[in-house]
Amino acid sequence: MDPVIWSKLPQELLEHILCFLPLKTFLSLRSTCKHFNSLVFSPTFITKHSSGSGSGLCSFLLLSHQQFYSHFPLYDTIIGSWRDLALPFSLFPPFGSSQFNLISSSNGLLCFALPSCCSFLVCNMLAKSSRVIELPFFPFSFELLTLVSTPKGYKIFTLCTKFSSNQAFVYDSVVHSWTEHDGYQPLLFENFHQEGAFYDGSLCFTTPEPFSVVCFDLGTGKWGNLNVEMPRELTFVRLVSGVSDRKKLYMLGGIGSNGISRSMRLWELKEGKKWEEMERLPELMCRKFVSVCYHNYEHVYCFWHRGMICVCCHTWPEILYYKVERRSWHWLPKCPWLPDKWSCGFRWFSFVPQLHALA
Repeated sequence: MDPVIWSKLPQELLEHILCFLPLKTFLSLRSTCKHFNSLVFSPTFITKHSSGSGSGLCSFLLLSHQQFYSHFPLYDTIIGSWRDLALPFSLFPPFGSSQFNLISSSNGLLCFALPSCCSFLVCNMLAKSSRVIELPFFPFSFELLTLVSTPKGYKIFTLCTKFSSNQAFVYDSVVHSWTEHDGYQPLLFENFHQEGAFYDGSLCFTTPEPFSVVCFDLGTGKWGNLNVEMPRELTFVRLVSGVSDRKKLYMLGGIGSNGISRSMRLWELKEGKKWEEMERLPELMCRKFVSVCYHNYEHVYCFWHRGMICVCCHTWPEILYYKVERRSWHWLPKCPWLPDKWSCGFRWFSFVPQLHALA
């Protein structure tokens, strides 16, 4: 550790070494010197760090509940333990922190609704940056809001129910503005907690019975149908897009009749032409899941998290998840900070901190 030797270390080699540090460790070094602190704002270093081995060490499942006002419980999926994330109110606008709801997440960014400010807030808690996005108009009743990361920023998709025929609105962080598009008929509001699944440039949604898949192209603003035959005897369906390049689309569904699921199965879309069955939920797990949601599937929602398909219920504090590589089903242990009397309002999100995610 001779300082004479280390002082001669080439700058690019030192930065390469720092790229492999976990984010938490690197951030603690920012106060060491001005150069380390400046690296946080260096696009070259951020790109290197996001592709280095250290970037994959932070991966959390985030629980949002109205009773957790100033913090979020986090489950570290790497080491299997619970942590606590304090909410940085300095990122919120004046009077915006009095009432807020976490409604979507993507690539290290969190999107909040701020009813008192008639706006949304997109923030990167790791980089301590945020942006207030004003609503297109007021009052603005939104559904199916989905935050989608793009190579140059992000987009926010939502449907507005103010009109007799719903309209779609898309916010683009590159141009900082909203665009209005035609909605889709019939209404897609069978599930109020499920976000769109981003697949091959489009957001995919399922319609109420008879079940089908419709797609909204974020580039053109046009709606289309995924003309693939659906499995028979479906009682409910949810879509999940997998892996970082969004080139895989999965579908979770119940099989049964008269709204009662006898089994739950998982399919993968193959070459955009066929739903191929991957796995079936073991019988005992299936019985537990359908019992906790009381066959009321409007409370069921799914999302992708680091190689896992997470299945949640708004009225149940646990997560059922499927590890794609291991092809195995598991239950996430209940958060130890949750009182037994809390029986609803459980909203889970994938949270993978990223320095380079720009708000």
